[in-house]
This record gives sequence, structure tokens and C-alpha cells, in this order.
Amino acid sequence: MTDTTDLRWQESSALDPAVVRGAWRAAEPLHGLIYFAPEAHQRYAALGIDRRAGYFASRAAAMGPVGPGPVVAGFFNFNPDLVARALPAVWELVTPAAVLAARLEAAGAALRQALGETVHSPQMREAAETARRAAEAATAHPEGRPLFAAHATLPWPDEPHLVLWHAQTLLREFRGDGHVATLVIAGLTGLEALILHAASGEVPVDFLRRSRGWSDEQWEQTTDRLRERGLITGDVPTLTDSGRAQRVWIEATTDRLATPAYEVLGADGCARLAELTRPMSRAVVAAGALNIDNAAGRDQPADHG
Repeated sequence: MTDTTDLRWQESSALDPAVVRGAWRAAEPLHGLIYFAPEAHQRYAALGIDRRAGYFASRAAAMGPVGPGPVVAGFFNFNPDLVARALPAVWELVTPAAVLAARLEAAGAALRQALGETVHSPQMREAAETARRAAEAATAHPEGRPLFAAHATLPWPDEPHLVLWHAQTLLREFRGDGHVATLVIAGLTGLEALILHAASGEVPVDFLRRSRGWSDEQWEQTTDRLRERGLITGDVPTLTDSGRAQRVWIEATTDRLATPAYEVLGADGCARLAELTRPMSRAVVAAGALNIDNAAGRDQPADHG
């Protein structure tokens, strides 16, 4: 049996995957705000759909009017019943094109609100051009990356801050598809991966439980199975040494699978992208644009209030 922790048989990259992770992390809030920004919720509500349906529809719309199957597969850790309550019914109310237009408009408004005049700066133009180079390089590697490939067919916007947002969206889905492949190789279900993420302490457990739609019974039964496998321990689950080792392997493999997009930039280009986008991302965080209480996946009143 092949030892999946031994990477010597895999083709190595001249670019350190840790450098890739740094470039991605520095810019990720510039994409991620779309899942939290009130500007997005407002525009989806204007189309007649609530936050949760807006999340599934807006992220899936690049694939067309799909049903729950591709979304459960691609998004990976949501309860299928939750997805099925939104899709395909949402397509009876709105077209994918309308949702995509609303999403792009919301991203522009949220970035202008958080960044102010920075959206017109030379740094924004340089960051947009740099991120676009990486995103366009990624299109040479669509195999096994359905969410990325779907988004890669969308037209590029014109304004630099929207170019940067779209580029980071592509890079995020490129990385995300690779991450899902890694979780499958690790033998994890979506809920198992979610619970292990919660046990790492990186994201609030309550947010993950509420936003992904799993019942208390499903969560507890899966937690018990992970305890039996020796990946977590304790009444308040934390990772065991084995669980931490698995997480390290998952993150390292995800980093490695993301490197083809960034090789065109090289180490210096990745560092420059991080240098340019880090203060922008900090401004997004400071503006409250990543407030998890506004997350699109959380339960919301029917009147969108």
C-alpha cells in the first residue's frame, strides 16, 4: 500500500508551496468578503432569493442552472438536504446570469466601501495585473477542477478592483478543487472534514455547525467515529497527534496542488502580490466585511432581515 505521506514519487515544483500559500492567504479576504457582505445579501434579496439560496446560487451559477448534485460534490461539506432546499428551485425565480451579475456588482460595492480610494490606486492596478497572470496560468490546468473550470469561462471585468476580485475568485476555486481532491484521497467525508476543521480551532465550531446544515445527531455520530479512528479526542473535540499529522498532510498537499497557478509569478511575484494585497485585506477585515454573523450560509429570517 502506498504511503500517502511520502511525496518523493510526486513531481516537485521549483516554487515553494509555502510561498504559494502566503500569496493566497494575503489576498483571500478580497474574494471572501462576497460571502459576508451585506451588499451581496441585498442584491440577492432584490432578486427574490434569501441569503442561503443566494450563496449556493451565486457560487454555483457559473456551472449553469444545476441541481444539488454538483453543488454537494463541489462544495463538499454541506448537508445535501440543505443544498436541495435551495437548488434547483432557485432557478425558477432567477437565471444564473442574473445571479452572476448581482454577485459581481455586490463585490464591487463591497470593495469600494471597504477600500475607498484604494480601488483607484496604482497598487490596485498592479495587484490586479499580477493576480490575473496567475489566474490565467491556472486555466492550463482545469483537469479535476470543475468549480474552477466553470468560473474560468466567465468574462473578465474591466475595473482593476473587479479584475483582482475575479482573479482571486479563480485562484480560490482552483485551490478549493485541489483541496477537495486531497480530502477524498484522505478518505474523509464532507462532515468528517468539517469536524476535523472545527477540532483544529481555526474556525468557530458554532459557525461551522449552523452554516453547513448538519443535525446534532449527525454531528455527534460522526464525531464518535472520528474518536474511534484516533483523529480527535476529548468531550470538546481536539485533534490527536494523528489528527494533526493528517491535517498537516492535507494542507501541504493542497498547497502543492495550487502551485501550478503561481509558478508564472515565481517567488518574487508571489511575494509582491502578498505585499500589495495584505494592506487591502487588512482594510477589508477592519471594515467588518468578514463578520461571520453576516455569513450567507447562516440561518436567516424569511424576510431577509
